Amino acid sequence: MAASPPPIATVDHPRLLLHGFLSPETCKELEFVHRSCGTAGYRPSVVSTSLPHLAATGCGHLLLPFVPIREQLRDAVESFFSCHFDLFVEFTGLISWCKGASIGWHSDDNKPYLRQRVFTAVCYLNNHGKDYKGGILRFQDGEPSCVVPVAGDVVIYTADSRNVHCVDEVTEGERLTVTLWFTRDSAYDEDPKLLAFLSQTSLSYEPAFQNSYIPLPASDNMYWFSYDQSGFDIRYARLHILGFIFCASSDQDSNSRSVPASEDPIELLGKPLRVGRRYDVFEKIFANSLHALQARRCLWLQAAWPLWVTASGDWTAAQT
Repeated sequence: MAASPPPIATVDHPRLLLHGFLSPETCKELEFVHRSCGTAGYRPSVVSTSLPHLAATGCGHLLLPFVPIREQLRDAVESFFSCHFDLFVEFTGLISWCKGASIGWHSDDNKPYLRQRVFTAVCYLNNHGKDYKGGILRFQDGEPSCVVPVAGDVVIYTADSRNVHCVDEVTEGERLTVTLWFTRDSAYDEDPKLLAFLSQTSLSYEPAFQNSYIPLPASDNMYWFSYDQSGFDIRYARLHILGFIFCASSDQDSNSRSVPASEDPIELLGKPLRVGRRYDVFEKIFANSLHALQARRCLWLQAAWPLWVTASGDWTAAQT
């Protein structure tokens, strides 16, 4: 964590703005986790990566970067609001707002099922103006009246009506944050849920599968955008930018990598499939396209260390 200049805060509308709370390297690491495992968000044009989802789908190793961040954020909140040893993390999630996403005036405890939330922390992972346009956080009263996102900055505020806020529509690009809510009610503590998921997935693995670092299949309906609304499928795009393509599960070589004319490319994404790169089609068969996307961390490593993935399907050679 980088050192920060003195915070900006107000009394009637308590909020705290810290500059450089996360290092550029940490921001990139969290962005990488999100690109690998993001699923449908809680609002239109929003993509989320929650810690329970990572734990439940066999991606427990990706929780590690969050551990120091959560603790240091909790320390910062408890110190600023003078509530030492009184808070639990209720929710931690990577959240990206894509073009068209926005939210009107509200407080973060404005629903009956959100009353347990007392404080909010929003860490920005990319830069307004460079990575996206729009998406400015605005407060109804008090100072600072708005926050222009800068990678590494964090804004902390109460989740109640003292900090009613909104977020302008994202007009271009993608706004990425890691967001935490804190509670005083231990019944909503996120940690026991994570431990339960981690225990279940660890016990359910076969011994040979434990060492593969390929996540468990998730539901195939957890896409980022629906094909009917957007005119393209983001699953293709996410894999394509890394230099990979989806292949039918029967494809064994570069001569058969194209999708048969009789098969709808979108239907292919919900079926067992393989992944190809350059002139190779890897033998590992994934349950569906989302399962392959969850494993993109392994695929990305292959670009730097080819032993991770070979055309013969040896996904664990580099681990020995």
